[in-house]
Amino acid sequence: MELQALPSRIGQVRRIVSAQLRYWHLDPLIDPAALAVTELLTNVHRHAEPDKQCTVEIVLMMDRLTVSVRDQDPRLPRVRECDLLATHGRGLALVAAVSQSWGMHARDDGSGKVVWFTLAVPQAAAPAKSPFATHGAGRTAPPDRADLTRPAPPAGVVRERAPAARSAVHH
Repeated sequence: MELQALPSRIGQVRRIVSAQLRYWHLDPLIDPAALAVTELLTNVHRHAEPDKQCTVEIVLMMDRLTVSVRDQDPRLPRVRECDLLATHGRGLALVAAVSQSWGMHARDDGSGKVVWFTLAVPQAAAPAKSPFATHGAGRTAPPDRADLTRPAPPAGVVRERAPAARSAVHH
Protein backbone atom coordinates (compact mmCIF):
# COMPACT_ATOMS: atom_id res chain seq x y z
CA MET A 1 0.00 0.00 0.00
CA GLU A 2 1.26 3.47 -0.80
CA LEU A 3 0.87 6.33 1.65
CA GLN A 4 2.25 9.52 3.11
CA ALA A 5 3.92 8.61 6.43
CA LEU A 6 1.91 11.06 8.51
CA PRO A 7 0.91 10.29 12.12
CA SER A 8 -2.75 9.76 11.22
CA ARG A 9 -1.85 7.35 8.41
CA ILE A 10 0.61 5.37 10.56
CA GLY A 11 -2.23 4.33 12.87
CA GLN A 12 -4.34 3.31 9.88
CA VAL A 13 -1.53 1.17 8.47
CA ARG A 14 -1.04 -0.47 11.86
CA ARG A 15 -4.74 -1.41 11.87
CA ILE A 16 -4.56 -2.69 8.26
CA VAL A 17 -1.53 -4.86 9.05
CA SER A 18 -3.29 -6.21 12.15
CA ALA A 19 -6.45 -6.99 10.17
CA GLN A 20 -4.47 -8.77 7.44
CA LEU A 21 -2.66 -10.91 10.02
CA ARG A 22 -5.97 -11.71 11.71
CA TYR A 23 -7.37 -12.74 8.31
CA TRP A 24 -4.38 -15.07 7.82
CA HIS A 25 -4.97 -16.48 11.35
CA LEU A 26 -1.58 -15.14 12.50
CA ASP A 27 -2.82 -13.52 15.69
CA PRO A 28 0.46 -14.16 17.61
CA LEU A 29 2.25 -11.94 15.08
CA ILE A 30 -0.09 -8.96 15.35
CA ASP A 31 1.60 -7.13 18.24
CA PRO A 32 5.22 -7.46 17.05
CA ALA A 33 4.30 -6.67 13.43
CA ALA A 34 2.21 -3.64 14.43
CA LEU A 35 5.01 -2.34 16.67
CA ALA A 36 7.74 -2.84 14.07
CA VAL A 37 5.80 -1.34 11.14
CA THR A 38 4.91 1.64 13.35
CA GLU A 39 8.60 2.20 14.12
CA LEU A 40 9.61 1.97 10.45
CA LEU A 41 6.87 4.37 9.36
CA THR A 42 7.76 6.77 12.16
CA ASN A 43 11.34 6.79 10.84
CA VAL A 44 10.02 7.73 7.39
CA HIS A 45 7.89 10.48 8.95
CA ARG A 46 10.79 11.92 10.95
CA HIS A 47 13.74 11.46 8.63
CA ALA A 48 12.85 10.78 4.98
CA GLU A 49 13.49 13.44 2.36
CA PRO A 50 12.36 14.86 -0.05
CA ASP A 51 8.87 13.74 1.00
CA LYS A 52 7.11 11.26 3.24
CA GLN A 53 5.75 9.06 0.44
CA CYS A 54 6.36 5.36 1.07
CA THR A 55 5.13 1.87 0.26
CA VAL A 56 4.41 -0.87 2.79
CA GLU A 57 4.40 -4.50 1.67
CA ILE A 58 3.38 -7.58 3.64
CA VAL A 59 4.54 -10.94 2.32
CA LEU A 60 3.68 -14.35 3.78
CA MET A 61 5.79 -17.26 2.56
CA MET A 62 5.28 -20.60 4.30
CA ASP A 63 7.05 -20.10 7.64
CA ARG A 64 8.01 -16.42 7.40
CA LEU A 65 6.21 -13.10 7.34
CA THR A 66 8.13 -10.17 5.86
CA VAL A 67 7.06 -6.56 6.13
CA SER A 68 8.97 -3.93 4.18
CA VAL A 69 8.79 -0.15 4.01
CA ARG A 70 10.19 1.56 0.93
CA ASP A 71 10.72 5.32 0.77
CA GLN A 72 12.40 7.75 -1.61
CA ASP A 73 15.32 8.79 0.61
CA PRO A 74 18.49 6.82 -0.24
CA ARG A 75 20.11 7.52 3.14
CA LEU A 76 20.15 4.39 5.28
CA PRO A 77 19.01 4.77 8.89
CA ARG A 78 21.63 4.53 11.62
CA VAL A 79 21.29 2.18 14.54
CA ARG A 80 22.02 4.24 17.63
CA GLU A 81 23.14 3.47 21.13
CA CYS A 82 20.51 5.05 23.35
CA ASP A 83 20.68 6.34 26.85
CA LEU A 84 18.31 4.49 29.17
CA LEU A 85 16.22 7.64 29.60
CA ALA A 86 16.14 8.61 25.91
CA THR A 87 12.68 9.28 24.52
CA HIS A 88 13.57 8.70 20.86
CA GLY A 89 16.14 6.87 18.76
CA ARG A 90 15.02 3.39 19.80
CA GLY A 91 12.99 2.43 16.73
CA LEU A 92 15.44 0.10 15.01
CA ALA A 93 16.41 -1.46 18.34
CA LEU A 94 12.73 -2.26 18.90
CA VAL A 95 12.43 -3.71 15.41
CA ALA A 96 15.48 -5.89 16.10
CA ALA A 97 14.08 -6.98 19.46
CA VAL A 98 10.72 -8.20 18.13
CA SER A 99 11.79 -9.62 14.76
CA GLN A 100 13.50 -12.79 13.64
CA SER A 101 15.66 -10.76 11.26
CA TRP A 102 15.69 -7.31 9.73
CA GLY A 103 17.72 -5.30 7.30
CA MET A 104 17.95 -2.38 4.94
CA HIS A 105 19.39 -1.54 1.57
CA ALA A 106 19.49 1.30 -0.90
CA ARG A 107 17.49 0.63 -4.03
CA ASP A 108 19.57 -0.34 -7.05
CA ASP A 109 18.33 2.60 -9.09
CA GLY A 110 19.21 5.14 -6.35
CA SER A 111 15.56 6.10 -5.86
CA GLY A 112 15.38 5.37 -2.15
CA LYS A 113 15.74 2.54 0.30
CA VAL A 114 13.93 -0.44 1.75
CA VAL A 115 13.89 -1.35 5.44
CA TRP A 116 12.33 -4.71 6.28
CA PHE A 117 11.81 -7.23 9.06
CA THR A 118 10.76 -10.86 9.24
CA LEU A 119 8.76 -12.76 11.80
CA ALA A 120 8.63 -16.53 12.15
CA VAL A 121 5.18 -17.96 11.51
CA PRO A 122 4.14 -20.33 14.30
CA GLN A 123 3.97 -23.92 13.01
CA ALA A 124 0.28 -24.29 13.85
CA ALA A 125 -0.49 -21.13 11.86
CA ALA A 126 1.54 -21.87 8.70
CA PRO A 127 -0.62 -21.32 5.60
CA ALA A 128 -2.04 -24.51 4.13
CA LYS A 129 -3.69 -23.24 0.96
CA SER A 130 -0.80 -21.50 -0.80
CA PRO A 131 3.00 -21.44 -0.61
CA PHE A 132 2.84 -17.66 -0.45
CA ALA A 133 0.40 -14.83 -0.13
CA THR A 134 0.85 -11.13 -0.55
CA HIS A 135 -0.76 -7.90 0.44
CA GLY A 136 0.36 -4.80 -1.40
CA ALA A 137 0.49 -4.27 -5.14
CA GLY A 138 0.81 -7.97 -5.98
CA ARG A 139 4.46 -8.23 -5.06
CA THR A 140 5.64 -11.59 -3.78
CA ALA A 141 9.22 -11.11 -2.66
CA PRO A 142 10.68 -8.77 -0.10
CA PRO A 143 12.20 -6.41 0.18
CA ASP A 144 12.41 -4.70 -3.24
CA ARG A 145 10.49 -6.77 -5.76
CA ALA A 146 13.41 -9.16 -5.63
CA ASP A 147 13.44 -12.13 -7.96
CA LEU A 148 12.62 -15.19 -5.87
CA THR A 149 15.46 -17.01 -7.62
CA ARG A 150 18.06 -14.44 -6.58
CA PRO A 151 20.72 -16.46 -4.71
CA ALA A 152 21.98 -13.78 -2.34
CA PRO A 153 20.12 -11.69 0.22
CA PRO A 154 19.68 -8.01 -0.62
CA ALA A 155 22.74 -5.81 -0.30
CA GLY A 156 22.84 -3.67 2.79
CA VAL A 157 22.56 -4.33 6.46
CA VAL A 158 21.01 -7.61 7.52
CA ARG A 159 20.66 -8.63 11.13
CA GLU A 160 19.53 -12.05 12.24
CA ARG A 161 18.91 -13.13 15.75
CA ALA A 162 20.61 -16.28 16.93
CA PRO A 163 18.12 -19.13 17.41
CA ALA A 164 18.71 -19.14 21.16
CA ALA A 165 17.86 -15.44 21.32
CA ARG A 166 14.50 -15.69 19.54
CA SER A 167 11.52 -14.70 21.55
CA ALA A 168 8.09 -16.23 21.20
CA VAL A 169 6.74 -13.50 18.96
CA HIS A 170 5.83 -12.90 15.32
CA HIS A 171 10.60 -5.32 12.65
